[in-house]
Amino acid sequence: MQLSVSGLRTEFATPSGALAAVKDVSFEVGRGETVAIVGESGSGKSVTSLSIMGLLPDKSAAVTAGRMAFASKSGKVLDLARIDPESARSLNGSDVAMIFQEPMTSLNPVYRIGDQLTEAIRVHESCTKAQARELALDMLRKVRISDPVRRLNQFPFELSGGMRQRIMIAMALAGKPKLLIADEPTTALDVTIQAEILDLIKELQREDDMSILFITHDMGVVAEIADRTVVMYKGEAVEAGSTEEIFKAPKHPYTRALLSAVPRLGSMDGCALPMRFPMIDRVTGELNTPDVFPNTVRETDRPLLEVRGLTTRFDIRGGLLSSIEGRVHAVENVSFDLMTGETLALVGESGCGKSTTGRSVLRLLEPQSGSVLLEGLDVLALDDAGLRRQRQKMQMIFQDPYASLNPRLSVGAAIADPLIINGLSSAADARDTVAELLAKVGLSPDMASRYPHEFSGGQRQRICIARALALKPKLIVADEAVSALDVSVKAQVANLMLDLQAEMGLSYLFISHDIAVVERVSHRVAVMYLGEIVEIGPRQAIFKNPQHPYTKRLLSAVPIADPSKRHERRAVTNGEIKSPVRTPDYVPPARLYRDVGGGHKVMVWDSEWD
Repeated sequence: MQLSVSGLRTEFATPSGALAAVKDVSFEVGRGETVAIVGESGSGKSVTSLSIMGLLPDKSAAVTAGRMAFASKSGKVLDLARIDPESARSLNGSDVAMIFQEPMTSLNPVYRIGDQLTEAIRVHESCTKAQARELALDMLRKVRISDPVRRLNQFPFELSGGMRQRIMIAMALAGKPKLLIADEPTTALDVTIQAEILDLIKELQREDDMSILFITHDMGVVAEIADRTVVMYKGEAVEAGSTEEIFKAPKHPYTRALLSAVPRLGSMDGCALPMRFPMIDRVTGELNTPDVFPNTVRETDRPLLEVRGLTTRFDIRGGLLSSIEGRVHAVENVSFDLMTGETLALVGESGCGKSTTGRSVLRLLEPQSGSVLLEGLDVLALDDAGLRRQRQKMQMIFQDPYASLNPRLSVGAAIADPLIINGLSSAADARDTVAELLAKVGLSPDMASRYPHEFSGGQRQRICIARALALKPKLIVADEAVSALDVSVKAQVANLMLDLQAEMGLSYLFISHDIAVVERVSHRVAVMYLGEIVEIGPRQAIFKNPQHPYTKRLLSAVPIADPSKRHERRAVTNGEIKSPVRTPDYVPPARLYRDVGGGHKVMVWDSEWD
């Protein structure tokens, strides 16, 4: 046994007394085994991993009970709850290593990659700087980093998210640890990069016979990688067993609720219209089966939104005279329609241009060319006053609700602001509207006096939706609106958006890299790659009959939330998405689209995909 945790209790000091974040948690990790600890934010899973690593804040948290028996490289069994700080430091990195959720905050932004890797190696190995550099190069090759010599001299900000996470894995594995703790290592990554990182971790585990403790709230990832699973809820381990058994026959109501909220690719086979997520009461275990969702699309009307030839580029300046050295072709000749009551999903990896497309449609960014007609009026041709009036009909929901709310304003003031600024309501009348909007998104009207920090992530996103609805818009651009939320909260917010669409006839431009959620909520799907739409059509056609190689790659990378099918996922191509940066004189090629039928169109691809 590599690690045996029994009766672990971790407490935090608060003004009102000790607060137990982890209560009597027990589990084991065998040699060469992967154990997943799953649960939503606040369940205690990350605190459990920090307790094992000895990384709890000294003055405010401590392990107050329990035993963590760890088999070290020396052959001794050590109790990690009781070893001295010096021994803990020598173990961390050599015997036990950790990969953190956000690599950009884990890497030092002012040091080159090579300096950070060699420092980690020299702490645990007796070697010269040159030898450490060679070992660092070997580790970069091991994690399949392209051009490793050049990467050693780069800074973290020069690398993509997937590259940075590979660097963190290389750093964690440099000391050849017996136990690797991976705390949400793929949560912030695109689906294709996530698949590559999961494959890489499994391959390195096989090579080194390493044990892995995988912390996550993504049940699809759990099904893909874990041998056994521990489910945590409010600091307690409520269920544990083999991953296959837990997915097949979950016993605890919370486990059943967690699994019911998991978006499963293929669950919408035969369903032409979007459908609410089924929800299970986490206390009683009762299933709330979703009703058949009505068809909200008004096919007979003229499209609410007509986008033609939308092009947005960013100049890259450099040199003594700040001349143009290149251009980012973020959005290139994008065209699509959006009907009243319809959801069009824009999907693709980070850097594909989907968020820039959404911002360009709202003119939060100024496009170079094209037209954006909202109810027949070209948004790009409007002056400031006309744009302000037209923006009342189009609103945006951002990915991070906390960052998009002013922490100094009460949520009531935040929701009322659009009404008052646009002269649509007095401060007194706005209070009644705020109460109605809060009730509409499932919150209590008396919450209006509270501040953003007093709400959970899911509640904050509901507040942002209420604010977006204040001006009674017809179009909402939802930019990764549910991506940062826990699985059950994600399902609740997605259900709310569907309910509001049915009630108010809203049209959504739904921007996401979560393919399984897209399948559940969208009528049509547009797949973007390097600023261009490579495939567009009805959701059923795209998911059942993908034509473009990139679309097939995206769909093949989605984790299957079924442990019995973990070997069925097709091979994923390892490689970073190409750069959209071009030379100043670059002229984009003319693109041809093939009509597959039924509104399904695909870009005719060139030799790079063959």
